[in-house]
Amino acid sequence: MPVNNDAIKVMLVDDHTLFRKGLAELLDGCAAIHVVAATGAPADAARLLAEAQPDVLVLDLNMPPHGGLALLRELQAEGWSKPTLILTVSDAEDDLANAMRAGVRGYLLKDMEPDDVVDAIQRAVRGETVVAPTMTLKLVNLLQGGGKSDARENLLAQLTAREREILEHLAQGRSNKAIARALEISHDTVKLHVRHILSKLNLTSRVEAAVFAVEQKMTPRRK
Repeated sequence: MPVNNDAIKVMLVDDHTLFRKGLAELLDGCAAIHVVAATGAPADAARLLAEAQPDVLVLDLNMPPHGGLALLRELQAEGWSKPTLILTVSDAEDDLANAMRAGVRGYLLKDMEPDDVVDAIQRAVRGETVVAPTMTLKLVNLLQGGGKSDARENLLAQLTAREREILEHLAQGRSNKAIARALEISHDTVKLHVRHILSKLNLTSRVEAAVFAVEQKMTPRRK
């Protein structure tokens, strides 16, 4: 398949050979993404990073000898500043917290749908913080700060009933596909509503929307 010159250049570091090769094949099957380097040896990462010049780095969390975050700190010390995503099997809140403190742009789980991984990479490059849907509430717990304000209530008042309903589901960490199923609407319709919600609330990501919703004590209504 010809390489799209505008494709996002991705580098993978994962010591599990089968997973790494499968992920590389999956990503290279997407016209918008091109895997420019992949290794299972953290010791080779700095050299490959300099040679391949990727737009985004995807790291496993638990790799010998010291783990993905230790490797990330080494790479950052050598000048790496572009988006880094952790892709792991760990759904532990402590691991999420440590990753966010290390400056990662996202935290993904290896049981995510392939399309969602591709979407997360694209969103991370656009500047969003991305997490696996099942990790959203854990990230909200880490980020949650102040409570309600009149300004926020005024922003909330701009949302339509359907947009409020979708925001309530975002607060539960549900993916667009899960929201579409729950509300019996199309996936594309949910995506459109999410864009409108972010615009009206002056937010930049689903994570910020989830934090906003939790602070407003919004939860899906039971039917």
